[in-house]
Amino acid sequence: MNTVLIGSQWGDEGKGKIIDVLTDKADLVVRYQGGSNAGHTVIAEGKKRVLRLIPSGILHDGKVCVIGNGVVMNPLDLIEEIETLRATGIEAKGRLFISTRTQMVMLYHRALDKAEEAARAPGKKIGTTGRGIGPAYAAKVSRTGLRCGDMLADGFLDLVREQVNDTNSKLRMLKNERVDEGDSIEVPGCTIKDYQLDADELVATYKIVQEKLAPYVRDTVPMLHEAKKAGKSILLEGAQGTMLDIDFGTYPFVTSSNPTSGGACIGSGLSPRDIDCVVGVIKAYTTRVGEGPFPTELYDAVDKQDPDGKTMAERGHEFGAVTKRPRRTGWYDAVIARYAQQVNGIDYWALTKLDVMDTLPKIKICVAYELDGKQIDYMPSSSAELARVKPVYEEMDGWLCETSNITKIGDLPPKAKAYVDRLMELSGAKLGILSIGPARESTLRIAL
Repeated sequence: MNTVLIGSQWGDEGKGKIIDVLTDKADLVVRYQGGSNAGHTVIAEGKKRVLRLIPSGILHDGKVCVIGNGVVMNPLDLIEEIETLRATGIEAKGRLFISTRTQMVMLYHRALDKAEEAARAPGKKIGTTGRGIGPAYAAKVSRTGLRCGDMLADGFLDLVREQVNDTNSKLRMLKNERVDEGDSIEVPGCTIKDYQLDADELVATYKIVQEKLAPYVRDTVPMLHEAKKAGKSILLEGAQGTMLDIDFGTYPFVTSSNPTSGGACIGSGLSPRDIDCVVGVIKAYTTRVGEGPFPTELYDAVDKQDPDGKTMAERGHEFGAVTKRPRRTGWYDAVIARYAQQVNGIDYWALTKLDVMDTLPKIKICVAYELDGKQIDYMPSSSAELARVKPVYEEMDGWLCETSNITKIGDLPPKAKAYVDRLMELSGAKLGILSIGPARESTLRIAL
């Protein structure tokens, strides 16, 4: 069976753990979009690992891992991940393959990312992680990006030099557009003086990259279809979440790719007919990082200080796996969940972090919105409208006891079971997995 696993909120839903759990039934694990701006956290046997590019299947013996064409891959980050895994006894060579069509995030993309954000006026900033993801996808669309297959051809380093020189021209213009003239840009791994990059330095860097990564690069489309014909099971994993999708998210406060299930085919080379099941990962509450509307928001560590939201943030350890930025927290939003189910065709939910809610005496669920005095049950396409909505809540009693030690769904406290059942009723799909703690072992598999 070929399965797509997607995030159903604004990312950070716990996809890394669920992918890790589902990998035992997969032969191949494919990352189909995003870059190293988001991390998948896996905790197993007391060890915590954060993977930004390599699929979580690499932690399982014998699993083949693919970085698909929909990913924008920072080769320096990938080398670091490969070497970190090797130091812990996990060898990626022979099990990790990078599509020849995968676009590369270069150091000059990171410089552009930071310079463009510095040029945005207050209130217009996107909240980018500064990892070059947006500029890399922009280069792909404008057909100027470098693909991993370019590393296999003569002239790769000449292309790098040409791109650095073009970027320096753009940086000269952006320097004059800075909101604060005192702003400078810094990118680890390269020298930037007066908004200009050193082309010789970057060519030398990417010569090393070419030597280290070229052996991992191959055309992965025939590889995936051969696996499919052989009856092997493929698990496709995305980064971020539905509400950050470039088309279906809270535009413009979105990422530059399609984390939704449709992106799995575009980003891997499999066809829609090859997909058998879509699993949506969703928290028992809601979080968001960065700018943009958030209807059920309670806590942001700055202006909003609701004690229930603070409890979610503290008990849920709500900080970005890569950025370390504090996440904004709020009640479960069933409007978003229904929207995610419709857009992705979700068959099963993997509900995570139920245990975070254990200490709350009352729990609210957003079941609809009020927009300009009218109740609606759909997601507005406009972020300006979404910013104006007021959540319509149902309230339920909390269960006020620990759930992290539960081993069977039938052993949940009755009020916790009632909460889970209500979420499923409101959200349009069946419960497949329930997660009640960060470790791999704290997982109840119901239908998957």
